[in-house]
Formats: sequence, C-alpha cells, structure tokens
Amino acid sequence: MNVDEIRRNIDKIDRELLVLLQERMGLILRSKKFKKSADDPMPEEDMLTRFEQLNLDLVERSFTQQLLKTIIDESKRLQSEDRSLVAFQGEHGAYGEVAARQLVPGGAYIPCLEFIDVFQGVEKRNLDLGVVPVENSLEGAVTQVNDLLTTTSLKIIAEAKVAVHHCLLATDATDYREIRVVYSHPQALAQCREFLMRNKLEPRPYYDTAGAAKMLARENPKAAAAIASALSAELYNLEIIKEGIEDGPSNSTRFLLLSREPYADHGDKTSIIFATPHEAGRLFAVLQLFAEANINLTRIASMPLRSDPDNYSFFLDFEGSDKNEKVIRILNKMEDLTISMKNLGSYPSDTTGS
Repeated sequence: MNVDEIRRNIDKIDRELLVLLQERMGLILRSKKFKKSADDPMPEEDMLTRFEQLNLDLVERSFTQQLLKTIIDESKRLQSEDRSLVAFQGEHGAYGEVAARQLVPGGAYIPCLEFIDVFQGVEKRNLDLGVVPVENSLEGAVTQVNDLLTTTSLKIIAEAKVAVHHCLLATDATDYREIRVVYSHPQALAQCREFLMRNKLEPRPYYDTAGAAKMLARENPKAAAAIASALSAELYNLEIIKEGIEDGPSNSTRFLLLSREPYADHGDKTSIIFATPHEAGRLFAVLQLFAEANINLTRIASMPLRSDPDNYSFFLDFEGSDKNEKVIRILNKMEDLTISMKNLGSYPSDTTGS
C-alpha cells in the first residue's frame, strides 16, 4: 500500500465509525421506549468491564474507557432531548430519510428493514412516527405500502413530495469504464431503466438504495456500482460517477407521514380507501358524489382485494377536510354504496412540489 491508499482507508474507516455511531445512537433512543429509566440500556460499569477484557495491542485501556464513557454520556444527553422517533424504510441515506428530515425537522430518524416494520413499530408505540412512499411520478404506486394502508390503524398527518435525483455511485478505486453491474432498489432501477440500457449495465435488485451504497462501500464488489442519493455518497464515501440518471427530469416520490393520532387541525386534503360491490355503475355512483359536490380528486388508484381477488380496493385523495360538513355528508352516503371504507385522515397538502 502507498500513502494515498493508506489515507483513503483511514478516511473510509473514520466514516464507518461515524455511521456506526449514528446507528448506535438510534438504537439507544429506541431502547427508551422499552424501559422506565433514561440510563443506557446496559449498566455502564458492566459495559466498561467487558470491553476492558479485549486484548487490543494498539488501543490503551485508558483510551477505551475514556472513549466509551464519552459515548455513554452523549447517549444520555440524546435521550434527555426527547426527540420524536421517525421511522423510514432502508439504511441511512435512503430517500425515506430525506423525506423524514423534510417532514419532521429535528427528529431522530430510525432506519427499518421493511415497510411493515415501519407500520408495526408505530402501531406498537415503539416508534413515534413513520414515513413511507406511496407513489412515484414515473413508476406509479408503491404496491407494498398501498397494501399495508388497507389494514393499518394509523392516520396520515402530512405529506411530502420529494424530488428524486438518482446518482450512479462507485468506490474511488473503481474505474467507471469497467462497471458492468448496478445494485439498487427495484423501484430505483426501474426509474433509471433507459440509462442502464443505454450504457449496457446489468441491474441487480437490492433491498434499498442506501443499502446498496453501504454494501458497495464495505464490500467493493468487482466492476460494480450503485444507484442511490447524493446523501448516500456523502455518508458512505462514494464517488458520484453521474448525477440525474433517472429517466424523467420531473421524477418525484410522494411520502406520507403516519401517526397513531389524526392530524389535530383542519387539513386541506383527505385520503380514503374503499371497496364497492362488483356491480356495474357502483364505482361511478361513488365518484359522482364528489363531482356533484364540486370536490376535486387528486388521486385515484386501485389494487385487488386480498380476500377477494375479483374485487378491488380504491385509493382516493381529494381536496377538503373530513371536518367539513360537505365532506362529512359524502362520506356518510358512501357507506351505503361501499362494502368497506376507511378514512386515513385529513392533513395539509404539500404544495411546494420539492
């Protein structure tokens, strides 16, 4: 190894240490939900004693104790701040975290492996809020999230439209001319389909965009790259080979903020899910209620019912609050026209289009 390679490896390790510290602090904040004490989940003395037994020839025990004591003190300080725990799917650097930072400034952003972990974490009160993507401007509905919305007891209290600008990322040791395979979430790969085909790159599905970036930084597979956010490049010390590789210049994803309690004020947008009998004209009769009341629909989508694949659930977003008398009358009339209906709540619409 030459001195430049050594410096790059040191920088890589330092960044990994900071990312791991971020993950540890998130776990410490989550542990607070399971216990009455605000102390670190492990008795401090026991923790220090166990690490003293490590035989590290280059790290003095006095330094280890000082370092761990500083980490424990910082953990306690974070717990005393009482931040909202905001769950998102993926690793740190995922677009879900970008949305969470926009929706809940000053929160503690907690990564979850699967979308169902976000829903269940909030429902079981292990997490305070959840952020999930519901639709993308290029690829349409996020099917798994829409499916979970049909059964959840959670309410929508806000939304954010996040501009998605995908980057092709690689380690600094990778020659971009040798890249043959690209790892990312299936949705991201689909949103960059034309770029991948044009450059003869093989898409490799991965559970998360930021997870693919994290794997790339740690394992550095040969002739490989990842599609992820610029934030992921920063967190995992990856080179941005090319920015804005998505197929459409207006690529954006709409995220929802989920809570156990409904939005406290009058929102200007409402989301509902309903199913109608499999009869001609029944869906038209429902939609006619909104047309006659001059209420604008902003989204309508459908997916098969799990219990009855020949029938469908319909997802409807419309302008107005469920506290408005006109909306209340429509929802009451819908009960006679549908076999099931769920009000996901009213909330402020995102008009920024960011």
